[in-house]
Amino acid sequence: TIDGLWLQRDESGVQAQIDAAWREGLKTYPEDYGLLWRAARARWWSADGLTDQALRKQLAREGWNYGKRAAAKQPAAVEGHYFIAVNIGAYSQAVGILAALGEGLEGKFLAALDAACKADEHFNGEGCFITRGRYHFELPWPKRDLKKSKEFLGKAIGNQPGILRSYYFLAQTLDADGDKKAAKETLRKALDGASTYDPPEARRVKAWAKDLEKKL
Repeated sequence: TIDGLWLQRDESGVQAQIDAAWREGLKTYPEDYGLLWRAARARWWSADGLTDQALRKQLAREGWNYGKRAAAKQPAAVEGHYFIAVNIGAYSQAVGILAALGEGLEGKFLAALDAACKADEHFNGEGCFITRGRYHFELPWPKRDLKKSKEFLGKAIGNQPGILRSYYFLAQTLDADGDKKAAKETLRKALDGASTYDPPEARRVKAWAKDLEKKL
């Protein structure tokens, strides 16, 4: 099953199996909510791990579209809206935040995130708080708000202290705020944290954290 494979998605060839499964499913059931949001999730995961910005933009755009189709099928459910928001986030990083603001994507991102948080703010390992915290970090001056970034990421950690992405993002925020000591201490929690909650996600974050540790 797609969800069974999901916990091995960073192993060789597994992501291709997941993509083949939802594609095949959508041929038969093109309006199936579960398949649509899982397609959006798969595109986001692939985009999230890329440094190739052109491919990242393409995959995130696809994920955003699958998310929109999912949200149209079940407007009160969390998954479609959430994966619209994070795919718009990945798309915006790929094209550049200023360009994304110029395209008017901030309103669409916030509308999707608000709808997701209203449905289930704890979905995807405190995804709403993590995404809001990252949003306030990513914005350019004068819209950037490191205090709010710390606030939301702190809430995510308070609610679910085992999610490593929260610590990694918070370390970046603290470093940007000039608190290198706290940034290093927070990053250490990402590096030393348990991986059992979602092994592929934890491995990805730990690899990012190792790179950041060298810079700090």
